[in-house]
Amino acid sequence: MVILIVDDHKNTRLTLGTILRRSRHEVKTADSGTAALRLLDTCRFDIVLTDLHLGDIDGMEVLAKARTVAPHTEVIVITAFGTITSAVRAVKLGAYDYITKPIQRDQILSIVEKIFEERQRSKTNAQPDTEPRNVQAFISQDPKIQSLLELVDKVAQIDVPVLIVGESGTGKELIARRIHQSSPRRGQPFVAINCGALPENLQESELFGHRKGSFTGAIEEKKGLFEEASGGTVLLDEIAEMSQSTQVKLLRALQDGEIRPIGGNTVTYMKCRVLASTNKNLSKLVESGKFRGDLLFRLNVMQIEIPSLRERREDIPVLVNHFIKLYGAIYGKAVAGITSETLVLLQKNSWPGNVRELKNTIERAVFLCNSSLIDIQDLPQHSSVSLPQPSQKLLKGQEITLILETLRRMHWNQKRAAAELGISETTLWRKIKKFGLKRDQQ
Repeated sequence: MVILIVDDHKNTRLTLGTILRRSRHEVKTADSGTAALRLLDTCRFDIVLTDLHLGDIDGMEVLAKARTVAPHTEVIVITAFGTITSAVRAVKLGAYDYITKPIQRDQILSIVEKIFEERQRSKTNAQPDTEPRNVQAFISQDPKIQSLLELVDKVAQIDVPVLIVGESGTGKELIARRIHQSSPRRGQPFVAINCGALPENLQESELFGHRKGSFTGAIEEKKGLFEEASGGTVLLDEIAEMSQSTQVKLLRALQDGEIRPIGGNTVTYMKCRVLASTNKNLSKLVESGKFRGDLLFRLNVMQIEIPSLRERREDIPVLVNHFIKLYGAIYGKAVAGITSETLVLLQKNSWPGNVRELKNTIERAVFLCNSSLIDIQDLPQHSSVSLPQPSQKLLKGQEITLILETLRRMHWNQKRAAAELGISETTLWRKIKKFGLKRDQQ
């Protein structure tokens, strides 16, 4: 796909460009809103990634222009925690989704993959697009999952809080999005906020807003997330990480339906649905005094528990084939499938990272595969799969070759090589030292 990156920070353009080019996408960049508008007039893009705060014009103008001249172009908004309210407005104006800084590789690739999948379905008409916009299918043939999805669709019609529980990587946000899109609130904002990623002193401000001068740094009035998402759905991800003081205020809002910003004397009424998700046992946290029991009671009106991949191993072949097709198309690799020996190995694995880990494993395997079938030696060495000893030796050799080739291509610029490999400079330095790699090494 052809992607336009619009950001006035060179490092952001470089980082995003590297991530997307490694995934075989064609990338163009613009260092200002004005430059982006010129490109939109002359070039066709599948996706536009634009920062909200540019040096000349606001990112909203880029969004509006893209929606006008190229209605089939999807726009992803880049924002920071301090401008999340603007991101909600952007979604209302037609943005496909938004991501927050610092940008995470898996997050941006996940959104791009969703768009790619939707484009493929619309081109081939292989199957009707029954999933709502912005929602990935929860792929499964397990009867337990099918029953769970039926429950999800029923719960979606009841406008009450829902607690979604499950291990990391099981698909809690997918379920939350399905609840939203299957509910009467579809078409209104869906906003997911990671409580664990917000500093404690910002949690209350982000959720409830604040008045100008209410605390140091509050230089202007700010609406809270609950108010900005009015009419839609808010997902409080990693709810267990919410501070005690914010828990108290959230409880009051759920009980009374009232939202009072920091430093404010007036209240507004909560008009959004609240979903929460966690990979922790909240009942145990209540016993230890780390989570409020009365808040758990309010959030847990309905509970959706997602089983781990270990509990639905029959889905592993289905998921593997899906990811092979997806990444084969993205990387332009003619990978038809996987050897039976390798598939058995994957089915025996414990998968502590669940579907997310399996997805990442297959992505790397497709990228490394040089034949029509993924074999054991194509599995990434860093995954949790217990590889046979001969395969470990093969993988070590492949890793050394890949690192050396990348370093030579980047003229031994370790910063650029690390970005190309998708690892940190520190990790690359350690591997160079571990393998004893040198410039003149053959």
